[in-house]
Amino acid sequence: MANSKIVQGHQARKRFGQNFLSDNHYISRIVDSIAPQSRDHIVEIGPGLGAITEHLVNSAGKLDVVELDRDLIPRLEDKFANHDNFTIHQSDALKFDFTQLKHDEQKLRIVGNLPYNISTPLIFHLLNQRHAIHDMYFMLQKEVVERLCASPNTKQYGRLSVMTQYFCETAMLFVVPPGAFSPAPKVDSAIVRLMPHAEIKNPVKDTKLLSQIVTAAFNQRRKTIRNSLKDWLAQEDFERLGLKATERAERLSLGDFVGICHFVESR
Repeated sequence: MANSKIVQGHQARKRFGQNFLSDNHYISRIVDSIAPQSRDHIVEIGPGLGAITEHLVNSAGKLDVVELDRDLIPRLEDKFANHDNFTIHQSDALKFDFTQLKHDEQKLRIVGNLPYNISTPLIFHLLNQRHAIHDMYFMLQKEVVERLCASPNTKQYGRLSVMTQYFCETAMLFVVPPGAFSPAPKVDSAIVRLMPHAEIKNPVKDTKLLSQIVTAAFNQRRKTIRNSLKDWLAQEDFERLGLKATERAERLSLGDFVGICHFVESR
């Protein structure tokens, strides 16, 4: 990710995966996509130097930010000292309890430019707290966004696609090129919108079991599901489920995986 580089007096740190968004065109596009309102309670993960923060704080009713880099805290506190609706939390977002910020019926809106090395675990950490979240807008590596939003029968489709789409509606909004950041990363980024389902249409009893089945199915993508799911299903079980045992995981829909999970649970 980030090479060591001075940006507005701050040394961008590789270990934090810091690439600061600096292009006003893309900052505006992101803010327009989020469309912050005065009634909103927004939480920004990794505000960095505050490029998006300054737009959010002027529009949202309340803005909490979660920042790991201690060196950035004084800068952010100073920059937004005159905003009563601004609160900063020096914390690791992977360990942060976002539900503690929700104090009424108003659900949280989560925004963040996420480093590649924590993007997937952080998304799952947030999905575990989805009852407190209205929607999420993240800047991620483009390839991660493609995986989040992928459909069956594509090479991007996998465990991340199935498990995220079980919990959320996913949409890739637009691509952000390396030149929009300082320092510039080596890959394209993209904005994704994740909106937790108000109700999961066909819920399983045990999401850990669903995750285990999906993980096993995609662990060795070239294996047929007869081989990858042999710990759960016998040959005749595939026929009962209306599935071909010779298929590979990438041809199964979210509904197929949910059906397999229901079948295993029923026994």
